[in-house]
Amino acid sequence: MCQLLGMNCNVPTDICFSFEGFSARGGRTDTHQDGWGVAFFEGLGCRIFLDAKPAIASPIADVVRCYPIRSTHVIAHIRKATQGEVALENCHPFRRELWGRYWVFAHNGNLPDFNPENEGFYRAVGQTDSEKAFCLILNTLRSHFPKVKPPLAELYPVLKEVTASLAQKGTFNYLLSDGSDFFAHCSTNLWYIVRQAPFAAAHLIDQDVTVDFQKLTTPNDRVAIIATTPLTDNEVWTQIKPGELLVFQDGMLKKIGSL
Repeated sequence: MCQLLGMNCNVPTDICFSFEGFSARGGRTDTHQDGWGVAFFEGLGCRIFLDAKPAIASPIADVVRCYPIRSTHVIAHIRKATQGEVALENCHPFRRELWGRYWVFAHNGNLPDFNPENEGFYRAVGQTDSEKAFCLILNTLRSHFPKVKPPLAELYPVLKEVTASLAQKGTFNYLLSDGSDFFAHCSTNLWYIVRQAPFAAAHLIDQDVTVDFQKLTTPNDRVAIIATTPLTDNEVWTQIKPGELLVFQDGMLKKIGSL
């Protein structure tokens, strides 16, 4: 299976610390060596870096580790191929435009024999089940709301329904964002943590690296980190229940009942 990493926060923040441990899983502390990618939202823009090389051997990954790109929405992925060859077009995250906004998607899992007949407006470039699922999600949203993005209270039930349908076809853990709303769906394994004042030091599981967030933040900062498995060993992470579709806004878990 692949590895997912997401960040949602209330102020632009760099992901260097989490990415340091996460990228180590791309061939050093784990066997995910079939490519990697990361997307950063900046206003309406979206930087995206992809490489078919393992994260630990990628010069592009070195740039991301060292250069503090600041964003409120980040999605990263380390690939262990199940469908599709090891190639750039099959690397996550995938990006498409809908309602005048970029949407970014990354998937961990496998949807065996998933070949939708009616591809619709959005079509996959590569061969992965993941990209096909992303296109199906966007085609579904576009068919329900053809002109403009609806309020979250209207969008969420439609996304929940198509997600549940896809999850019946296999393992479907995913992260999805348009730079405004951040969605995380758990099929088997996905965890999150919300860091806020009072901040403390955190130590990576995959690297002997510790960061004292109290020195790097303000009392008003709030950061949610979502990952396939916890990245630190001295913090309390929350496991998302299988079947749950969570929404994060401004580094905080949005209560679905309040939509």
